[in-house]
Amino acid sequence: MNFKQLEQYFINELSSLYDGEEAKQLFYLVVEQVSGWNRTQLLINMTESLSAELTLTYDDVLLELKQGRPMQHIFAVAWFYGLRFKVSEAVLIPRPETEELIEWILDTVKSEPVSSILDIGTGSGCIAITLKKNLEQVDVSAIDVSAAALAIAEENALTNTAAVNFIHADILTYSSSFRYDLIVSNPPYITEHEKEEMHQNVLAYEPHLALFVSNENPLLFYKKIADFALINLRPKGRLFFEINEYLGKETVDMLLAKGFTDIILRKDMQGKDRMISCGL
Repeated sequence: MNFKQLEQYFINELSSLYDGEEAKQLFYLVVEQVSGWNRTQLLINMTESLSAELTLTYDDVLLELKQGRPMQHIFAVAWFYGLRFKVSEAVLIPRPETEELIEWILDTVKSEPVSSILDIGTGSGCIAITLKKNLEQVDVSAIDVSAAALAIAEENALTNTAAVNFIHADILTYSSSFRYDLIVSNPPYITEHEKEEMHQNVLAYEPHLALFVSNENPLLFYKKIADFALINLRPKGRLFFEINEYLGKETVDMLLAKGFTDIILRKDMQGKDRMISCGL
């Protein structure tokens, strides 16, 4: 078997889970991880035959993909904003829309410099670590309720040489006298009703603690974090959220009711309401 035949084999075997283009993109990513080739190198070598040992390696990866396991978990690595992060089933896989939130924050602090940032619900640490790498003079702290997630985040901070202060705490009960210039959070926001729309590899392999909220109180974490920000943001500080695309208006209304000003609701590249920024 050569790589061209292997590509078609991947597409055929994954057809029940992914459309042809998605399966092809997965194939490219798997080749990059297993053989170390980028897409250009692969295209040059498409007719090269695979050894029996390499064929078995690709078969093993394909078997896990067919079971719905995310590729990032198979290789225990994800890329985010140009940085490499270790991931496991204890943390959410970093997503492209969160990179857009990072970009918005970095653009904002160019004109509104900050000295301290808090990331609430840090998971893999991707937000806190990326901000620290791009804002080296800023003190960055990060909170998570999961000890397993914090262990991953701390390892990622070491790997990426980012000095982040990690705090093991539940934001629903956490209090602090420290005040920050900027607070950011990508908290759980998917309602139980929305589970039916989700891919099986998310439902089976990503932490429900970091994903889901009740249908009855979908803004639970946003309300708690907003209350925390009212106390722990410095004057003229800003709060940033990644949000549920279906609850943009409700989130804006909640922030208005709590007294926040300069509220901006922003769409992601797919045209979905995805981010909010507001100030005191």
